[in-house]
Amino acid sequence: MASIKDVAAEAGLSVATVSRVLNGHPSVSEDARRRVTDAVERLGYRPNAVARSLRTDQTRTLGLVISDVMNPYFTELARSVEEEARALGYSVIIGNADERPDLQDHHVTTLLDRRIDGLLVSPTDGGSPGMLGAARAGTPMVFVDRWIPGVDVPVVRSDGTAAVRDLVAHLHGLGHRRLAIIAGPATTTGRERVDAFRAALAAYGLELPDAYIGQGDFQAGSGRRVTEGFLDLAEPPEVVFAADNLMALGSLDAVRARGLRVPDDIGLAAFDDIPWFVHTDPPVTAIAQPVRDLGRAAVRALVDRIEGRPGESVTLPARLVVRRSCGEPETERPPSPSPVRRSTP
Repeated sequence: MASIKDVAAEAGLSVATVSRVLNGHPSVSEDARRRVTDAVERLGYRPNAVARSLRTDQTRTLGLVISDVMNPYFTELARSVEEEARALGYSVIIGNADERPDLQDHHVTTLLDRRIDGLLVSPTDGGSPGMLGAARAGTPMVFVDRWIPGVDVPVVRSDGTAAVRDLVAHLHGLGHRRLAIIAGPATTTGRERVDAFRAALAAYGLELPDAYIGQGDFQAGSGRRVTEGFLDLAEPPEVVFAADNLMALGSLDAVRARGLRVPDDIGLAAFDDIPWFVHTDPPVTAIAQPVRDLGRAAVRALVDRIEGRPGESVTLPARLVVRRSCGEPETERPPSPSPVRRSTP
């Protein structure tokens, strides 16, 4: 690979002159500029991005720390982030925290050492010391999907509250009354989904007993374990709502391992739609997040912060996708609006 010294020798100029040309310095002659350009073309020289960053204090590189690369939701999010960043002239380095605060900090530290221009983070429960320190030190940062209350960082996320209400309305319309949830870890999104589910049930006069709340961890194994517990109850739920897609797949495994069928013996719904839910038997009713739009919005908010503009928080609505895993007929109509509880003065 050609170096700047090779370019200088090829052009018959000093390294300092070549450097000035490459950096667009005005105090070089047109002849010198032409000779350097011709030499660069002949040698195929590519300026070193790291060296250039030392001069410009910018690498045109973003860091993305996601919670779990095995989760299809985050895989699609990463793809959307990379596409939008590339369109804006940035590269992306990805780190997988695997839902572990120590790994999250490892990736944050490594990315900052590489002089990235800004960070996109889907924080683990409560964050992590290194990530929180970077945010408070003024590192350009945007939270994606999850957020940490009290940390002054723009948040790009979807709001599933209305979609959960629509799901409960849909299930109620199908005649289901005993509804259970496999909750995720106590992240902001995990708590929000449980709270929305409980409130939607209350609107129909239904309770969410402790026995119908199973604690998962956004992994398939926990969905399997919690569902086995539900099936062992004297009065199992009629429908299980898994708060993410991997836990839903684990739940489906548990039902089939008992020789039972969805939805004949128990219904199943999921938060976070994924492409292969349409290929399961039966296809899974799910709440879909606008993942690609979230990735694009997150990159734009971060680039705004990097370039000195105020990065704005963005909240986009999720939506219910009705299929056939909750006992729906073949031609299912959209769910009726959920009831509105009026406050009394």
